[in-house]
Amino acid sequence: NPASLNVRETFTVDLVRGGRRTGNRNNISITNAAGGSATFDKPVDNIGDKVFGSATGYATYAGQHIYNVNIPGCAVPGRVFVGQRKEPFFIAVGKSFDLFNLNPLGPETGGNNNDLEAKNVSTLAMEVPVSCLTNGTEPVIGAYTTASLRQGQLLDGSPATGLGKVTRTGGAWTQVSRLGMPLVNELIIGIDDKDKFNASKPKDDPVFSDYVTNPALPALIQSLFPSAPAPTNFPRTDLVTVFLKGIDGLNQPAAVKGGNGVLAEMLRLNTAVPATPTAPGAQNVLGVAGGDNSGFPNGRRPADDVVDVSLRVAMGALCVLTGTTDTLKVGCKPSDAPAGGAALTDGVRKTPANFGTTFPYLNTPIPGNFNPTAAAGTVFP
Repeated sequence: NPASLNVRETFTVDLVRGGRRTGNRNNISITNAAGGSATFDKPVDNIGDKVFGSATGYATYAGQHIYNVNIPGCAVPGRVFVGQRKEPFFIAVGKSFDLFNLNPLGPETGGNNNDLEAKNVSTLAMEVPVSCLTNGTEPVIGAYTTASLRQGQLLDGSPATGLGKVTRTGGAWTQVSRLGMPLVNELIIGIDDKDKFNASKPKDDPVFSDYVTNPALPALIQSLFPSAPAPTNFPRTDLVTVFLKGIDGLNQPAAVKGGNGVLAEMLRLNTAVPATPTAPGAQNVLGVAGGDNSGFPNGRRPADDVVDVSLRVAMGALCVLTGTTDTLKVGCKPSDAPAGGAALTDGVRKTPANFGTTFPYLNTPIPGNFNPTAAAGTVFP
């Protein structure tokens, strides 16, 4: 929080137990392990090298905003970072959504086609000890994110103050966005129900199950690329498994396996599966599909190629992986998915070497005053 900043940006983090929208919820502040404050400073965005003294100056400055934090009810401290980072997601956005205006049967071409390569994002990153996330008997956890706005907003202004100089918001928080498993919201849920899905909770997901059991994406791919026929098993129980239940024996909670769980779309992680080291060549960016059970869809690491994996799963990759004996118990076999073994891709691929090996793992953001000649090794479209 240097005195030369025009605006000091701060944030707080609350641990919420109980219903978010009911009267029985309990909000407890997460505090700085050094001093006990519940208010944290956010680093200003990466304005440019002149402001921060050098090309590495911003990394040093932002690193001062990684905080060890006390999490109520957790015996071991966690860590938190809130600030700007280089966009970690990679996808050929335009070509993928332009009716797959690319060759999905072609080879990966590295990061050259990544439409997000020159972007930054605001990141909310937390590191939480496993013991503080599980209930002691079930190692599988589920996670999803939401964004909410106040129900009402009033912009007030006058010639003296200027329009928008005074903003008043009020009313209850209203959920306007929701994300769990990558690309489900974008590619699986139909347009007619996207707003409804964005306002819902995972417990409401049975009403969206038809989009999962009868997806439109495989038929679209088949119509564009006849050499990649869509799976023939309906309803698509394999997609129900990966998106709504978790894979049996990997990241499916015991309650779901026992028939007591509600179908719910979220990102699941079996915390008992050891993390694959970040040593070169150790992690497979195709995750479970590539034989690396500590990767997507068992959690999600920054380098995991979730676009390629999601395309392949939609075309029946689990039916092929499960074999004729249905070892993954997804309810289909290889003959149900003629293109289930196809190496579908959007042509963009990254590796663990493209990301950091320490918290918060995402890279230093691109400076606002960007000099491409000074960014050796940076690839842009």
